[in-house]
Amino acid sequence: MAPRIVLIRHAQALHNVNKEYDIHDPPLTELGVEQCALLRQSLHDRFASLPLKLDEVAIVASPMKRTLQTAQLSLDWLVDRGIKIVANADWQENSDKPCDTGSPISNISAEFPSVDFGSLDPIYPDKTSAEATRYAHTRSSILSRGQRGLADLYSRPEKIIFIVSHSGFLRLGVVGWWFSNADYRIFDFVARNEGEQQLNLTQDETTLAGGLGVSSTSPAMLGEDLPETSPSKKSLGQVV
Repeated sequence: MAPRIVLIRHAQALHNVNKEYDIHDPPLTELGVEQCALLRQSLHDRFASLPLKLDEVAIVASPMKRTLQTAQLSLDWLVDRGIKIVANADWQENSDKPCDTGSPISNISAEFPSVDFGSLDPIYPDKTSAEATRYAHTRSSILSRGQRGLADLYSRPEKIIFIVSHSGFLRLGVVGWWFSNADYRIFDFVARNEGEQQLNLTQDETTLAGGLGVSSTSPAMLGEDLPETSPSKKSLGQVV
């Protein structure tokens, strides 16, 4: 049976405050840390009492500082039980602006001891070379990455998987819903008919405004306004 997935947007990071997109791999702000406490309480209240074994729960996160910090602060009650946060480059943000480009793992691994970087694509954090086209800021690459990420989750044995990612990628590449900072939505996979390739999700009605009730109830469109070819540095699209 396919797992239930909990898609989480990172809490407020430095670049979110004044839209300073030139900050490289920005960490959380003080407000972001406070938001994580509220997120933690909501997730703990909703999931901690479920009779789940350790091998029935997983945590996946974008390898960027703000997502790893959010995962550590909001899911520490699972980390303390021995569940590792697994870094996965497929869940990183869309653009290749500095704020959406990660740090070399050798530079940050000591800061995140609860994160398993062992299966991370070795090309990370490259998003611009010819070898990194799977992470390019193009419509086809982002939609393909979304489906690839979902396919990976669909095939996993756990019953619940928490994924900490970014609003732009979640909205435009994965589910077509808006996410406020440090909010989450819960989804289940829709059973596929024979021969179907596309993976589809249905949202738990209790999170239609986000699990914290602070996200938009209006859906977005997958791939909307994403460029067909990678923009230049001077004309990169939306960053969130």
